[in-house]
Amino acid sequence: MIFQSLSRITTVAALTVGLASAVAAQNEEVVLQVTLAEETHSFTLSDLKSMPVSRFETTTIWTDGTQEFEGVSLEQLFETLSIDEGTITATAINDYAVEIPMTDAVEDGPIIAYHTNGEEMSRRDKGPLWVVYPYDSDIAYQTELVYSRSIWQLDRISVE
Repeated sequence: MIFQSLSRITTVAALTVGLASAVAAQNEEVVLQVTLAEETHSFTLSDLKSMPVSRFETTTIWTDGTQEFEGVSLEQLFETLSIDEGTITATAINDYAVEIPMTDAVEDGPIIAYHTNGEEMSRRDKGPLWVVYPYDSDIAYQTELVYSRSIWQLDRISVE
């Protein structure tokens, strides 16, 4: 009798914890939508953080000194979605949009940063997502064209 009661309590507790986790996941805000033709994939910050992490240190024309950026690489995001061609249109919260060629989505290339110096980025600080290139790693990343692709407050990507 006592065993059955303990078993029921354990089962109810496990179900409650599982349900609470599922509700928390459902309530997490979508920070990025990626649209491919007719299909849209929604990502929360937790979803992005569950992908392999890319990080680098670099200076930018918008910040002072060397910054450490952490996020998911464009290459990894598109590999996860089985995308290897097309034109990327990245759009910010304020509807500002830029085109990024798929050829930029390479190993050791740009990332969708969600941390700067170990901290999540607020909207005031170019967050929650910012496409950042490792500018200091290659002079080819230090051009006006590449800087123009470094969109902050990113919330949508479409690939056509």
